[in-house]
Amino acid sequence: MAGVADELSARDIATLRYNFVYMEQGSKRPDNPKLAQLTVRAAVGQAAQLLPGVPLFAGGKSFGGRMTSQAQAESPLKGVRGLIFLAFPLHPSGQPSTERAKHLSNVQIPMLFLQGTRDALAELALLESVVGQLGPLARLKLLQDADHSFRRPARSGGNGQAVYSELDDSIADWISTALAQNRPITPVDSRPSAAVG
Repeated sequence: MAGVADELSARDIATLRYNFVYMEQGSKRPDNPKLAQLTVRAAVGQAAQLLPGVPLFAGGKSFGGRMTSQAQAESPLKGVRGLIFLAFPLHPSGQPSTERAKHLSNVQIPMLFLQGTRDALAELALLESVVGQLGPLARLKLLQDADHSFRRPARSGGNGQAVYSELDDSIADWISTALAQNRPITPVDSRPSAAVG
């Protein structure tokens, strides 16, 4: 996430990175969904306070993205214009399912899914089906040969920096499009956007 944030900064997009409670405590067991969603809401609130009037986009990598989407589905995150998922964990490795995506139909703002084609936590055909069912609010950007951590095998010729650049170009382009489609651009909207995650 640090690499993604650095690349977004170079594109005039501010980020607020945060840890879930279990990470701060050094635990390997993720927080329960209620606590994780409260953490997401606190981070969104902090971003809004630090950058008042700036359009907000929330999201995160894997668990962070899923908890952000669950929070939004439960009750809209104040001021958030879209959600960005880096490696959405559709199912546990080796257990293909779409159960973890059921709540996404309750999300009524634009969503961007950035996913590696070798991601063991999101069988490609299932993810494409989920995104297709979400309709025009959802967009899927595939990163060829990337795994759940966006690593590519050496044989693919891609390096880590190239993956981050591709990710961040996609995020920046999508944010611009989402802002233009969401509502007319105002002087406030012309300032850099903040992504939470």
